[in-house]
Amino acid sequence: MATNKKSPKQTAKKLVNKKPVKLTKKQALMLSARQPFSTMRSKSSAFLKRRPHRSFRRTRRRDYVRSLELPGYFAFTTYVHKTLWKNRKLIAAMVVVYALLTALMVGVASQDTYTTLSDTLRETGGSIFDGNFGELGKASLLFIAAMTGGLSQTLTEVQQVYAAILGLMVWLTTVWLLRNILAGHKVKLRDGLYNASAPILSTFVVVIVMLVQLLPFALALIGYSAAMASGLLAGGVEAMIFWLSAGLLTALSLYWITSTAVALVVVTLPGMYPFRAIKTAGDLVVGRRLRILLRMLWMGLMISLVWIVIMIPIILLDTWVKGIWPVIDWIPTIPLALLIMGSMTLVWSSSYIYLLYRRIVADDSDPA
Repeated sequence: MATNKKSPKQTAKKLVNKKPVKLTKKQALMLSARQPFSTMRSKSSAFLKRRPHRSFRRTRRRDYVRSLELPGYFAFTTYVHKTLWKNRKLIAAMVVVYALLTALMVGVASQDTYTTLSDTLRETGGSIFDGNFGELGKASLLFIAAMTGGLSQTLTEVQQVYAAILGLMVWLTTVWLLRNILAGHKVKLRDGLYNASAPILSTFVVVIVMLVQLLPFALALIGYSAAMASGLLAGGVEAMIFWLSAGLLTALSLYWITSTAVALVVVTLPGMYPFRAIKTAGDLVVGRRLRILLRMLWMGLMISLVWIVIMIPIILLDTWVKGIWPVIDWIPTIPLALLIMGSMTLVWSSSYIYLLYRRIVADDSDPA
């Protein structure tokens, strides 16, 4: 029996010669109207495939567990220290450059304000070196004043802009240097300062998103101030409702900024757009968000402890020495210490988040 099969060449020729179907004006209009909905539907299905959790539906543990191999808290902190110590000359140079630029463009804490506050506290008690530990409380008060900005003058708008730009530059330079160092390249600080600023606008957009995500926490702080002024926190059901609401608002901000902090690293990749970076970071942290958040809270705890361990002895020593030799009261020991500590903290925290990001990316398991 003869078969009527056409050769592939004939079929291709027929498809090429086939005339395009002409659509009526009404059909073309309906097709263009459906296109946005079709695009939204495809984006929604892709999002649900990447994020299998559903609101108001219970997700079983076997469905949301996602691997994330990380060292212990102390082990990872040690790893960050070792990485920075291996490149201590480069990191120290960056800290010094940032501190100098901050002092020139933003300013340092007021030595006169610190001296006045220190003199006031010195007149109220003895010295810890004579066995009176009340001086430790005074040093703690000076430390709290320094940490809350009580020693700093009010920054002008220009100084605030300079501070924001310098902070972004330190973040971008740290990430650029560490990325190249871990890739085995030999780099200099000059290379980082000149080459790291390319994604500064994209990074700024991600920072703006993070600030928006911190609005619930800001509302909790405003509510706390109002509740303290009105005596709402004295006790009772009102206080319980307030603390519950403030806790939920704070948890919401923490939930959001966990992925946005990772997005700050993702956006530094070449050709990366800010909202694409936020989406990618969200995919990276899904099923791991709590563990990543605990690591970041641990970072904050370590920074606080280091500041206490270093700054309080410096304040005590400065108070004791200047109590013996009042002639040297003009030396801005504490403002300079605050400047150096602030620079080191920013570099260390940037390194911690970047190295944590590398550990997250190293485990490329499917979304949970």
